[in-house]
Amino acid sequence: MIFITGASSGIGEATARAFAARKHPLILAGRRIERIRALALELTKTHGIEAHAFALDVRDGAAVRALIDSHRELFGRTEVLVNNAGLAKGLHPLHEGLLEDWEQMIDTNVKGLLYVTRAVVPLMVARKRGHVIHVGSVAGHFNYPKGNVYSATKAAVHALTESMRLDLSGTGVRVTEIAPGMVETEFSEVRLGDPARAKAVYAGMQPLTAGDVAETILWVAERPAHVNIQQIILYPTDQASPTTVHRKS
Repeated sequence: MIFITGASSGIGEATARAFAARKHPLILAGRRIERIRALALELTKTHGIEAHAFALDVRDGAAVRALIDSHRELFGRTEVLVNNAGLAKGLHPLHEGLLEDWEQMIDTNVKGLLYVTRAVVPLMVARKRGHVIHVGSVAGHFNYPKGNVYSATKAAVHALTESMRLDLSGTGVRVTEIAPGMVETEFSEVRLGDPARAKAVYAGMQPLTAGDVAETILWVAERPAHVNIQQIILYPTDQASPTTVHRKS
């Protein structure tokens, strides 16, 4: 069973499609339940797989725990947890940042990841196998102007990935971080709140697609049980760093 958070769009949706094409059963969770249900139904019909859809806001720790506790047998079958739910909000210097943006990023990118991980990983440890894949960001490895709090949350994801791998040594549970660069999804529109500004982020260059990242996640998850890909940093060819992007004139 593959459990994917933030599965209603972007990398989460693409990851669901990639695993479904390989006939893996799915647990899909996200805030936009109608999208999640439609995706689960589509993948069930297309690939003949088992797919479950749940409404879930990972920021709500009590809701996360209640969901897993009430479907313990189902979540106990989780072979791969893809902690994908995350976002960026705002693009301001730190001294001009909005507190509500900071809180949303910290609550989703860090605390939400922790809530889901704390609820699911003990089930993996009990079975002595499993794989946790965190969708981080190059922003967690290389800072850039006005990235401040978003970069800090993704640096936390990187640190938690490393710490979890140490804590889970000997349990049979693998832990991986996938850190993409520029991916054209709803990410920039959510961050900037303006479709035109979001489109301009990718002007003159070819970004990664959600499918590119999903294929990477699938490849990592399908390595033999004795192989743990610890970290992949994934850039489009037109991007050499968070601040170095080749754009056609």
